[in-house]
Parts: sequence; C-alpha cells; structure tokens
Amino acid sequence: QVQLAESGGGVVQAGDALRLSCVASGEALSTYIMAWFRQAPGKEREYVAAIDWNGVITEYAVSVQGRFTISRENARKAVSLQMNNLKPGDTAVYYCAMDRAPGSWRDQRGYAYWGRGTQVTVSS
Repeated sequence: QVQLAESGGGVVQAGDALRLSCVASGEALSTYIMAWFRQAPGKEREYVAAIDWNGVITEYAVSVQGRFTISRENARKAVSLQMNNLKPGDTAVYYCAMDRAPGSWRDQRGYAYWGRGTQVTVSS
C-alpha cells in the first residue's frame, strides 16, 4: 500500500524560505505524477505545483509561480517543494499527492494517494 509522508513545515516570517519534502513508501515513484496542494483555514484545498514522472515538466499555480520550485528524486522516492519569499497568504496545510494518470494535474480529484499534510505558517 502506498503511503506518503510530508515534512519540513514550520513557522516563519514573511520573506523567509522553507523546503517541504514528501517521501513515499510501498511503491516506486518513477511512474507517478507528483503534486503539492494546500488548504488554508476556512478555504478549499487548492493546487500548488506538479511534476511529471522524470522531473522534466513542471507546472505551478499562478500564485506561487517564480517563488516555489517542485523537484523529485525517484531513487529516494521523494518529491520536494522549495518555497522562497513566503507570504502570509501562503499559510496553509500542505499536502503531497501522487497518481499515475491524474488527468488534469490541477484537479485534486485525479489523485489517488495523499499524505496527511504539514503545516506552514507565515507571519507578517
């Protein structure tokens, strides 16, 4: 059974950086699309970024474009999200997700496997 575990969240100030990691167990990552989503208090979960199976193609939400970078290391069964120049609006629980064929990368309904999330809090 596939399990995903996120780490790296924390409390930072605006302008700071954080690096989130997600490690999979029970399955090789190499044939999966990997993605990050986030959910702020009182809001629906939203798409952040995704990466294709070999790390060549990436896609970002407009709100994080140019500040966040998604990457993956299939040998370690890991995907990371480097978050720079964090803003209070980035405060949320961040989730990693994976699926072999999610359809639209931005649609959370296409992802079969999810982690439990890691909290990121950005103070002004």
